[in-house]
Amino acid sequence: MSSEAQVVQDSVSAAPVAVPETKSMSIIVTKGSLDWAYPPFILATTAAAMGLPVTMFFTFYGLPLLLKKLDLQLTAAGNPAMKMPMMGAHMGLPNLMTAIPGVDAACSKMMKNLMSKKGVASIEDLRELALEADVRMIACQMTMDLFEYSLDDMIEGPELGGAATYIECATQSEINLFI
Repeated sequence: MSSEAQVVQDSVSAAPVAVPETKSMSIIVTKGSLDWAYPPFILATTAAAMGLPVTMFFTFYGLPLLLKKLDLQLTAAGNPAMKMPMMGAHMGLPNLMTAIPGVDAACSKMMKNLMSKKGVASIEDLRELALEADVRMIACQMTMDLFEYSLDDMIEGPELGGAATYIECATQSEINLFI
C-alpha cells in the first residue's frame, strides 16, 4: 500500500482504514487450458494498460501457463456453450463426441486457426504484454512443489509465493477475480 493512502473511518468498527489512492486488481489463475487462459491475461493486460497495478497468482492447473513452452488444448468436454462458426452456422459439439480420441486436439486446432484468422493475440503474446506492463506474476510455491516444477521450467519474470503472499495483495486490491 502506498504511504500516501488516505485514512477514512470504517463505519462498522469505527477503526481507521487506509484506502489506496489508486485502484488495483488481483487475479487467481486456476485453469491452464486454451479457453481458460484468455480471460485472466486479457483482463490483466487491459487493466494494466488502464494504469491499474495488477497481480496474477498462478495456482494448480493455472501454473502451467507460466511454462516456457506452452501446448494449450481446448476443453471441449462439458462445455455446451462452445459453438464454432462452421458452414454458415454455429455448431456445437455433443459431449459424447469429446470422449473420442483426437477430438480435443481437433477442436484445439480449429480454435487456434479461428483465432489466428480473426487476429486474436496468442497466449504467449498476451503473457509477454503482461510482463512488459509490469503485471506482477506469482507462481504458487506449493503447486510448484506438488507438480515438481522449478523456476528453470518457467518464463523469466514470475516470483514464488504462497497463499499468504496472494492474500496480502488481495486485501489491498479493490478488484479480486477468481478465474
